[in-house]
Amino acid sequence: MPANLHRYYGAGYLHFITTSCYQRSALLGTSQNRDLFLEVLEQVRRRYRFVVVGYVVMPEHVHLLFSEPERSDPSGVMKVLKQSFARRLLERVRAAADPRQSRLWDTALTEGHVWQRRFYDFVVFSEKKRVQKLRYMHRNPVERGLVLAPEQWNWSSYRHYAAAEQGVVLVNEAQKAELQVCKIA
Repeated sequence: MPANLHRYYGAGYLHFITTSCYQRSALLGTSQNRDLFLEVLEQVRRRYRFVVVGYVVMPEHVHLLFSEPERSDPSGVMKVLKQSFARRLLERVRAAADPRQSRLWDTALTEGHVWQRRFYDFVVFSEKKRVQKLRYMHRNPVERGLVLAPEQWNWSSYRHYAAAEQGVVLVNEAQKAELQVCKIA
């Protein structure tokens, strides 16, 4: 890890994480790829036992808001999440590839690159910041012009909050109270 990069784990805070596809390519630009990412996220959530508070899957990046996991730490979760998704996506792409077609547009995938190496992690230490980050991520598809309203984007936790709708990923707000929140005086 670079000397100037510090991650803060162990205080029981939420983590707002942003991770981008390799060279900001729209590798999550299809509904099938976004669905696959959500499947993998749910598998990783169960395995590492953390609370997903919110998420949005955009064509070239992902925003996640989750608790510290019972197993490992947020960096470990992101490593497994990114590797698991990349492996499954690359298997799918390679199985469907037609060797007669040029794949110049897919150079990142043909070279096996799916994600940028690092991710951005903002420690969410207050209810105000939690709400701010949820609003930001749920408005992201609207701001980008992908939909007219947040509820139209199928790859976010918005409908969990707006209509108590259960999606592929369990958004378990009830477990939020179990987190240890350290108050700053």
